[in-house]
Amino acid sequence: MSDPFGGGGEGNLKKADGVADAINKLLQDLTLKCAKEEGIRDYFHISVIGYGAQTGPAFAGALTGRQLVPISDVGNSPASVEQRSKKISDGAGGIVEQQVRFPVWFSPVANGGTPMCDAIRQARQMLEGWLTQHPRSFPPIVINITDGEATDGDPTAPADELRKLRSDDGEVLLFNLHLSSNRSAPVIFPNVEDGLPDQFARQLFQMSSILPAYMVNIARKEGLSVSEGCRGFVFTKQSFG
Repeated sequence: MSDPFGGGGEGNLKKADGVADAINKLLQDLTLKCAKEEGIRDYFHISVIGYGAQTGPAFAGALTGRQLVPISDVGNSPASVEQRSKKISDGAGGIVEQQVRFPVWFSPVANGGTPMCDAIRQARQMLEGWLTQHPRSFPPIVINITDGEATDGDPTAPADELRKLRSDDGEVLLFNLHLSSNRSAPVIFPNVEDGLPDQFARQLFQMSSILPAYMVNIARKEGLSVSEGCRGFVFTKQSFG
């Protein structure tokens, strides 16, 4: 995760920084979607598991050590709020920079190996308990963000066990996002592994859940070209934060 995206040079955004920005932006977006006049409604419970030198809950600040956290606690407890520059249109065909507040719950870390099997097992154990308490919930979604090969064994079996968990509404969905230094073109929600650039991408594709029909429809409404049988797998060489 200390390498730059797409095999670029020293000035390129590093994978760990891009992952942290993407996770923090997602948490901010989810918080805003759940914000109502009376406060933040707990439509979601969120967990962030970091894996490298250690594997475990990765929230910082007041949420340190917590696992599945109600979105209201997430929204009310960022570890810090940074000032970031954002480029926006000036309305006359030009671009200007605007200072915005950027809440941070998760900081970039890039050390150790890639104990993906351990991380997936921890996610399964966490969800087993949560599903016992919330059997009628929407099926949990697990998003695994990785730069490639697991260093603690073959993650295929742990991924299979995770996807077998289910609520009354369906099986747990496992998405995989492969951040690569390979300069191959990005691939989004493929339905076959042909054309994926290496064995790690193909393995992650095979581990990923097939998208339910309603998700396929949502993806199409968002302008994505997806086919029946496509999987929740993305291969990218670029920043997505």
